[in-house]
Amino acid sequence: MKKIKSNCPNARIPYGTWGSSYFPAWQSSALAEVNIGQFAGESMAEIMSQRKVRVSQLDYLIIGSTIPWHWKFWNATVVASCMGNRIPGYHIEQACATGLQAIVLGASQVQIGASKAVGVLTFDRTSDSPVGVFPERRSYRRTEVISDVWDNFGFDPSTEKAMLTSAGNVARKYKIDRKEIDELTAYRYEQYFNGIDSGFIQKVAVPLEVLSVQGKPLGKIVSDEGVRKISYESLRAMRDLDTCVTSGTQTHAADGMATLLVTSPEKVKDFSSRPEVQIEFIAKTEVRVHASTMPEAPAIAVQKLLNEIGMSMDDFTVVKDHNPFAVNDAVFSKVMNYDWKKMNNNGSPLVWGHPQGPTLTRVCIEAFEEAVELGGGYVLVFGCAAGDVGIASVFKVY
Repeated sequence: MKKIKSNCPNARIPYGTWGSSYFPAWQSSALAEVNIGQFAGESMAEIMSQRKVRVSQLDYLIIGSTIPWHWKFWNATVVASCMGNRIPGYHIEQACATGLQAIVLGASQVQIGASKAVGVLTFDRTSDSPVGVFPERRSYRRTEVISDVWDNFGFDPSTEKAMLTSAGNVARKYKIDRKEIDELTAYRYEQYFNGIDSGFIQKVAVPLEVLSVQGKPLGKIVSDEGVRKISYESLRAMRDLDTCVTSGTQTHAADGMATLLVTSPEKVKDFSSRPEVQIEFIAKTEVRVHASTMPEAPAIAVQKLLNEIGMSMDDFTVVKDHNPFAVNDAVFSKVMNYDWKKMNNNGSPLVWGHPQGPTLTRVCIEAFEEAVELGGGYVLVFGCAAGDVGIASVFKVY
């Protein structure tokens, strides 16, 4: 394996100290009825318990979400209390890049010696997203109202365009063929259901019970509800919403959480069920591309990162991304001259959904699990975020 210098040589992600809820589509499960911060904290404790990790061993908590939730002012402290350990921490937010940024920040916290064992916990609930009323003296109406999820997805204040428009723009720019997009999407669904059939997804996603404020069961989240098998023929029959974008070739809003731990090399044995496995953060970069070309940004970020650290696509054992549009993967394949069939084994957000905050965290967890199954190697994880941002990171599993 090529030796690449790590930016955080004193930080490790202990194998197996991770887990995700399933991501039910918005309004399809009991998650639509709860405080997602409370659910996330309680679920992290449950997941860590199943992994034989005591949350009392953690000394810091980094949380990430993008949609306002009740008591968000209290930040990581209230979520830590729900987890069962009164530790300090903070909240971060960068649209759909949140999940990866939180992991990088956890590694940085350990690298500088500020913490010995950091919990990373990301979550979001798109169901019944709040509506905000903003005094705006400079506006004609003096008061502006915004539905947090749908108004932001439908309107970029920098361009006055919807996110969907960015996918159409990029498809035209790179002369992407609709037939390829439908083939790619059908293949991504096949990968996901192969991951279900093999038991891979069940290694990552944990069935979780949802409780009311009185502690009464509201239901159990046992699958990525809303995901159904889809054929190439049915995709071909869908009408274009924009160039190469249909209702079937983009992801869907969802609810969920995902968590993992970061610690020092010396303390991996205190947490991991397989302490001989090492997972190390190598490097990260971000770019911002031209207005309303978001699906292009991840490929440009990967280009920049690989040039900076002296790697090529041939060096990676696992390649996985946040792909809200199938166009993302088609463009990446063109820019990087990389076969899109070789990436996103066992599933991707295009299929299992898009709760924003935890999306890239689950992508990372699936990527690490796959790399361990394959005997180790370099892992490339990347994605896009609102504002035409691309983010990319490299990890080493050995």
